[in-house]
Amino acid sequence: MVRIEQIEVVIADIPTVRPHVLAMTTMHSQAVVLVFLRRSDGIFGVGEATTIGGLAYGEESPESIKVNIETYFAPILQSCDADDVAACMALLSGHIVGNRFAKCAIETALLDGLGQARGLPVSELLGGRSVDRLEVAWTLASGDTALDIEEGQRVFEARRHRHFKLKIGKRDVEADCAHVGAIAKAFEGKASVRVDVNQAWSRGQAAKGAAMLQDAGVVLIEQPLAKSDFEGMAELTANCDIAIMADEALTGPDSARQLAKEHAGDAFSLKITQSGGLVPTAEVAVIAREANIALYGGTMLEGGIGTAASAHLFACLPDLVWHTELFGPLLMTEEFLTEPLVYRDFGLVVPDGPGLGVRVDRGKLELFRRH
Repeated sequence: MVRIEQIEVVIADIPTVRPHVLAMTTMHSQAVVLVFLRRSDGIFGVGEATTIGGLAYGEESPESIKVNIETYFAPILQSCDADDVAACMALLSGHIVGNRFAKCAIETALLDGLGQARGLPVSELLGGRSVDRLEVAWTLASGDTALDIEEGQRVFEARRHRHFKLKIGKRDVEADCAHVGAIAKAFEGKASVRVDVNQAWSRGQAAKGAAMLQDAGVVLIEQPLAKSDFEGMAELTANCDIAIMADEALTGPDSARQLAKEHAGDAFSLKITQSGGLVPTAEVAVIAREANIALYGGTMLEGGIGTAASAHLFACLPDLVWHTELFGPLLMTEEFLTEPLVYRDFGLVVPDGPGLGVRVDRGKLELFRRH
């Protein structure tokens, strides 16, 4: 039996390359939460539980994740076999309600450690990858039309991204749609444009906005309504030709089944933290596939560890119709991996080393560690 000897949680505040404007908050830095799990065989597994905007986005914050793992998770895991990931996670689920982000970080660290011990990438532990590179969308979120167009042109010409997502919802519908329309026109024939409303619209605003955005050439609208409004999402999905995607409403397999039952979305945004781990997210993907719902590889703007973990899972899914949004490390001014993830030809190269295939440079991390 391989015991779990120590669990350490580190919060690091990494500045962003520019202000990142969402409907509920504006980010100037990202609080990356890393979990280091030391096994009795000397292997360290690493996971990430990064979220957005403190408590402005969801129920968990960087601070709560750290305290809860150290206070409640760690004692439970002391009796576990680190090689039996399923049993470890079942034990946690039996004793701890919710805390999906924290559970995801633990599961990721366990899988990373197990992969290193067996000499296998995490993707092989999850069934095997079908691709080695994932196309990655870039989010334009300065809120300034001219700046967004200039930024999009720059990353497109560098062959880094050819799909763009715009964060909207802070302004009135007409102003937001005019902003998006100008950007869609600038990239017509070159790059696809989709929007994320982050739950900011009412049903009436969503119906109006969807029509305007479709006319502007936008291909997808992410979570326009409150996450609890399954009925409204179903109505919008049925009445709009433009694709509607569930994001904040999707919190794991149970919500996925309900969303699928009510036809409350044409697409699901898969987020490993929001669903409580890589294995539950894989289950969400199966539910979506059976309901003929398209898949999108989402992000919580994680750093390199969470992004690598997501990439390993998404590489195992052959039907990511809407590609991925794994650009988190590119939004940050500083890198804390020993070797950065590789972005080229409009996509992310999935790491192929044992475990996650990436390692943390503790010296670099210490420069931004919160004390």
